[in-house]
Amino acid sequence: MNNPAELKYSKSHEWAKVEGNIVILGITDHAQDSLGDVVFVELPEDGADIVAGESYGTVESVKAVSDIIASINGKVVEFNQQVIDAPETLNSDPYGDGWLIKVEAEDIKALDGLLSASEYEAFLAEEGH
Repeated sequence: MNNPAELKYSKSHEWAKVEGNIVILGITDHAQDSLGDVVFVELPEDGADIVAGESYGTVESVKAVSDIIASINGKVVEFNQQVIDAPETLNSDPYGDGWLIKVEAEDIKALDGLLSASEYEAFLAEEGH
């Protein structure tokens, strides 16, 4: 699966998509592939504050439990009930129906430090993935 060019990527394998002052967050195809079959997702409730660099939820697979790291400070305005009800959505569509949360960003410019799709792919190659 190609990493969509319109998204920004973190070295902890999360993606961010900007829509106005709302940022949609999820995990990358590489992350879901590394995890294997996702069986449980824990996400913050609407209204929760998230902090860049800190965990805002977990993804549990048959192999491991992984923290999901925020790439921006903000307030959760919506969480994806579909991935709670059907965690395998993260495996089948990590960049579409498998989004995790929508956040009202404190400072959208904070995302400038993230990687482009080509930079993320180069990072994966360097890491030997």
